[in-house]
Amino acid sequence: MQVREVMTTQPHWLKENATIREVAQTMRNNKTGFEPLTDKKKVVGVLTDRDIVVRALAEGKSPDDLARSIATERVLYTYQDVDIEEVVQNMAEQKVQRLLVLNNKTDKDLVGVVTIGDIADQCKDAEMARKVVNATRHYQ
Repeated sequence: MQVREVMTTQPHWLKENATIREVAQTMRNNKTGFEPLTDKKKVVGVLTDRDIVVRALAEGKSPDDLARSIATERVLYTYQDVDIEEVVQNMAEQKVQRLLVLNNKTDKDLVGVVTIGDIADQCKDAEMARKVVNATRHYQ
């Protein structure tokens, strides 16, 4: 099974000059906990709801500060034609729950987001389920 079969398509993203408040409102409105920041189509950072709490609220940032000031600039991604087993291994190694999905190595257009939950929803055998569980062990 490939990433394209389980990923969330048409991901939301915000411009790199979005404020922390705009990111939080977008997360609320879209019922997400993760938003990429882009400079046109290039992803320049990502934010999670946890980033807003730990890097903004806890540090006394204003909701009107630029979200990029608290964003993770190391953007982790995969491609839509990658096998799910490889993605699960990558998530386990990187200790993350989600990856951006790019269309291919040439264009690198953002086409989706894949989460460990998306993959878990598609588990059809015990071996894959075990790999998903192992990929989430660092959260326990």
